[in-house]
Amino acid sequence: MNSVFADTAFFVAFLSRRDRFHGLAHELMGSLQSRVVTTDWVLIELANFMAATQLRVRVASLVRELQADPRMDIVPATAAAIEAGLAFYELHGDKEWSLTDCMSFQVMRRERIAQALTADHHFEQAGFEILLK
Repeated sequence: MNSVFADTAFFVAFLSRRDRFHGLAHELMGSLQSRVVTTDWVLIELANFMAATQLRVRVASLVRELQADPRMDIVPATAAAIEAGLAFYELHGDKEWSLTDCMSFQVMRRERIAQALTADHHFEQAGFEILLK
C-alpha cells in the first residue's frame, strides 16, 4: 500500500477555514486511499501553533480522531528518532528546516514515502513532492 506523509501545514489547513488550502485538505482527507503517516512531533507542533487561536478547542478532538483512524500511522517520539533528526538538522545548517521537519524527512526516507500532505516548500527542498498546491 502506498503511503503519504501528513505535515503540520496539512492539519492547519484542515482545521482553519481561513487557510487557502482548507477545501483541498478536506477533499484529500476524504478521498485518500493511502496509509497516512505523521508523527507525534507534527501533532505537538500543531497543538503549539493552535494554542492561541479559537481552533485550540478542535485540536485535541482531531488528534483523538487521527489516533482512531485505521488509515493513520502516528510514529511515536523516541530518543533514537530525536537523535537522528538532530543529526540531520546539524548536517543541513544551510537550510531553514525546523527540527520537526528534519525528523519528518527522516521518517519519510525510512518509510520510502515520496509525497507529503503539506504546502511547506521545505519538503520540496528535501526532495519530496508536496500535495497542497
